[in-house]
Amino acid sequence: MSFVGKFILQLGIILVLLGGAILLLDRLNFLHFGRLPGDIRIHRGNFTFYFPLVTCLLISLILTFFFSLFRK
Repeated sequence: MSFVGKFILQLGIILVLLGGAILLLDRLNFLHFGRLPGDIRIHRGNFTFYFPLVTCLLISLILTFFFSLFRK
């Protein structure tokens, strides 16, 4: 049971650090995160559809690299 507790604690710390980094980068407007070229944005009248395709791919690549460093 101690393994599960340690895992949840580590996951919580990672989420807190990730959330803090996102808030910090948002204040700095780092790389226009969330408004990258390739993100889908459709405006029609009073309707707006936004799908951050490139942003999702970038986050996926960063997280894949990050977790591959700590896998071993």
